[in-house]
Amino acid sequence: MIADFYLAPEHDKPEVDFKFSCHHLSLKGESYPENAAQFYGPILAALRSYLDNTRDADITVDIDLIYFNSSSTKILLSLFEMLDAAALVNKVQLNWHYDAEDETVREFGADLADDFTNLIYNPVEK
Repeated sequence: MIADFYLAPEHDKPEVDFKFSCHHLSLKGESYPENAAQFYGPILAALRSYLDNTRDADITVDIDLIYFNSSSTKILLSLFEMLDAAALVNKVQLNWHYDAEDETVREFGADLADDFTNLIYNPVEK
């Protein structure tokens, strides 16, 4: 079993709380690190290792990002691609949290639902 993965939030980086032992993954806060690939590299590697060794699990993913820049968006799409593929052998629920007044974040979540059809998409209005 892969160890749980946690990174505390910083002003430009989200809280990353991947409780692999409980099949619960969470990103919360803002994401605009200077080097998104460098920041998200270890996160994606840990997620890949977890997903490669997980079958028939109920995985819950909570995404509560109030802001993310274009370089973070590219990385997040890679993350969702991995989760979508994993949903072929697992049940993967994506809880997409958004502020009722933030149309951009709400629409991004709806686009994810359209693009990654293996995920069970749950929009969560705050």
